[in-house]
Amino acid sequence: MNHTTVVEFVLLGLTNSRHLEIILFLILVIAYFLILLGNMTVISITLVDHLLQTPMYYFLRNFAILEITFTSTFIPRTLYSLLTERKIISLPGCFLQMLLFFYLGTCTFFHVATMSFDRYVAICHPLHYTAIMNNRFCLQLVVGCWAVSFLLMFPPTVMIVQLPFCGPNVMNHFYCDTSLLLQLSCTDTWLIERLMLTLSIIILPGTLIVTVISYGCIIVTILHMPSSSGRKKTFSTCSAHLMVVTIFYSTCIYRYIRPAQRGGQDSDKVLSFFFSVVTQMLNPYIYALRNNQVKQALKESM
Repeated sequence: MNHTTVVEFVLLGLTNSRHLEIILFLILVIAYFLILLGNMTVISITLVDHLLQTPMYYFLRNFAILEITFTSTFIPRTLYSLLTERKIISLPGCFLQMLLFFYLGTCTFFHVATMSFDRYVAICHPLHYTAIMNNRFCLQLVVGCWAVSFLLMFPPTVMIVQLPFCGPNVMNHFYCDTSLLLQLSCTDTWLIERLMLTLSIIILPGTLIVTVISYGCIIVTILHMPSSSGRKKTFSTCSAHLMVVTIFYSTCIYRYIRPAQRGGQDSDKVLSFFFSVVTQMLNPYIYALRNNQVKQALKESM
């Protein structure tokens, strides 16, 4: 860090048009409000209603906490930039945002895989569900998600923080993206780039395989259900989950498991917006608030 001459970075944001910035500000305010409202509702209702004290809602509550912290790493800063046109972020601020964004983002993938496994056990092995998904095992899964994510993301983060930055200092993005940050370093970053690509290949397809296998087994079980109403209800829930999972994983895989585009592309910002804002806005409503038990709990609490 003794060789660092750059003390701040310029985040170009989502657009250069002032008129579009105002529109995007309003859209992002609404999206962030819905994210906070949806997830805070999930957290509060699963804490106070005794009927929702099950492993499924335990995972959903932790997932809601994760979503709030994840989106809060960049949305308030993006809103500030859109409103004031101030696009400067300090070097330590950029590093901190990068660490939190990718650590919490990685944790999200593991949480999605964990929730899909929980649904697999509940639907495919209902008689053994209570025994398998006991309190201790659920706690171990949640703590494991947070711990493994930290262990995976900490080494490359330390390596990036130690890089020298001599200019230029402009990133064509709305948050401090690792690939663009590496491009701005004035030293060889080949090793870190290979490490980040390897981690992306391990995390994204790895957790996706668990999710796909879980939902695949669920669909097979659904098709063998004797009740047509039960099949329709369960399949409707699973299809909604799969829709969000498809958007989330497809955009992330295309964004990060490919060579970084020099200087950054506008299409990368669109992809990032989808997986970091759109899917986060949909998650609490798709995973929890559509559930009849949650709806009934909300009615009783009013």
